[in-house]
Amino acid sequence: MKRAFFIASCALALVLAGCGEKPQTNAEGVKHDAPAWSGTANGAHKEGGGTAFTASGWKVGDKAAWEAQIKTRGQNGQNEYNRMQ
Repeated sequence: MKRAFFIASCALALVLAGCGEKPQTNAEGVKHDAPAWSGTANGAHKEGGGTAFTASGWKVGDKAAWEAQIKTRGQNGQNEYNRMQ
């Protein structure tokens, strides 16, 4: 009798623990991210915009230059055939 009561109370505790989770919703609504090549909000750190970590020669909003830089990084830094030479 005590064993059945113990098992029932453990099962009830597990069921009630699962009901206590709060819904995970975004109260502010959907936030749309800016495209990567649009730069940062504060472009005062470096001439031409961007931050201290911005690649040299890149202008804020230049999509073609951004894509070329990403392609170059991929070829030079992540292509094992190029790295072994």
